[in-house]
Amino acid sequence: MDTAERRGAPEGSAAGRSQARPGGEVPVRHAAARRGAGGPGDEERQRISRPLWVEEPARRHPLPDPVRTAAVRAVLVIAVTLIQAMVAFLCTMAGSWLAFPMVISSVVSTVVATWAVVDVWVTRQVWNQRYGVVSEPSSTARALRRERRARRRRERAAAREQERIRRRGGAGQLSHP
Repeated sequence: MDTAERRGAPEGSAAGRSQARPGGEVPVRHAAARRGAGGPGDEERQRISRPLWVEEPARRHPLPDPVRTAAVRAVLVIAVTLIQAMVAFLCTMAGSWLAFPMVISSVVSTVVATWAVVDVWVTRQVWNQRYGVVSEPSSTARALRRERRARRRRERAAAREQERIRRRGGAGQLSHP
């Protein structure tokens, strides 16, 4: 059962999805309709508290933390660069002495912003190479995952063995060497 079926909203209708509630009823928008309703279920509907929003599963996986950090840094640098460029343009139009330093700093900021965008791209590539799943038999990430799974399996087997020995009443050692 998908989200639209749980809500009782028509799948293709965006308006139906945005107005649907967990109970399946559509909200009444007109004050006259609200006042005139007065039906037996109105008190019950008012007593039921519903959540402010219903979380839906994401369609795409979120960005890894290093990539997200680089992306946020790039967005901030680009925003500062755009502000500097606008101030440089306005100072140039006004004939201010500040125009030349602002143009120079805007050029430097453009270089830094380009570097920040390249940093996002490189960070994403490095993360994919280290942790991503590549559909090749020699993938480093696949080998690392295989090793981790084997190690966890061994740890679980050792824990089960210790638990089995404890249940039998032993002191954790076998009766004979």
